[in-house]
Amino acid sequence: MVRHSNATALGKRTRGGAGAQLNPDLNGLLAEPRRMKILAWLQEEGSARVRDLSAAFGVSEATIRQDLEKLESDGQINRQHGGAFLRTMPKQVETLSLQHMENIEKKRKIGVKAAKLVGEDETIILDAGSTTTEIAHNLLGRSSLTVITNALNIALMLGAVPGYAVHMPGGQFKAPTLSLSGDKAAEYFQDVLAGKLFLATAGVALDSGLTLPSFADLQLKQAMIRAASHVYLVADSTKINRSSFTRLGTLDVIDSFITDDGIRDEDARAFESRGIKMIIAD
Repeated sequence: MVRHSNATALGKRTRGGAGAQLNPDLNGLLAEPRRMKILAWLQEEGSARVRDLSAAFGVSEATIRQDLEKLESDGQINRQHGGAFLRTMPKQVETLSLQHMENIEKKRKIGVKAAKLVGEDETIILDAGSTTTEIAHNLLGRSSLTVITNALNIALMLGAVPGYAVHMPGGQFKAPTLSLSGDKAAEYFQDVLAGKLFLATAGVALDSGLTLPSFADLQLKQAMIRAASHVYLVADSTKINRSSFTRLGTLDVIDSFITDDGIRDEDARAFESRGIKMIIAD
């Protein structure tokens, strides 16, 4: 996918970002699938209010309270007045640990591969997440780099490296991803020009595009996309053909897709047919 100019890219990506919406496949979910989506929401944001979950899933507040009661009895969350929070959240913040650490070997391979695409003196954006954290680990050998990130753990890791300039937006703290999010964070990227963005997602599919577990990061990720000349999606192969709660945009918003060798050949060809450069970490 060739970007002829930054202005062209911004126009195209604005149209892609404007497609952010609820995943229509989630309408009328049965109780157990709905609870799993609610748990995914909490694992992404750390907490949620009953009224917000009720509006998002199109069910009554009484139904949401029953869902939260079941998740609490399963040991996943703690309920509080008007909502709930992830049970592991206080410990995660205390230890600066991330929520999504599954498939870590796949993510480490992606981190090595992605870091090799970054040269000296570049300006890059690193999204928050476990895969982008692996990229950051593999950037420690550079002598000069400008990194813009909303991830506190990445900023702490790279901010101590001599010769690195690390910048962060403002915004609301999200415990599970150790990141800053919201309107303030999105506004920060309005005047940013970066060469490369390494973008995280919860799911990627040909039909639904890029999807996330909740609304919190939609505007921020759209702003990051508009600020970068080249967008690299970084996602392990278990996220392919998976759809989550809200849609960030169509596949048009990404230029390259870095994943592990667990991807099926037919899926790789399908992404390439959409003009996306596939980069396989093995």
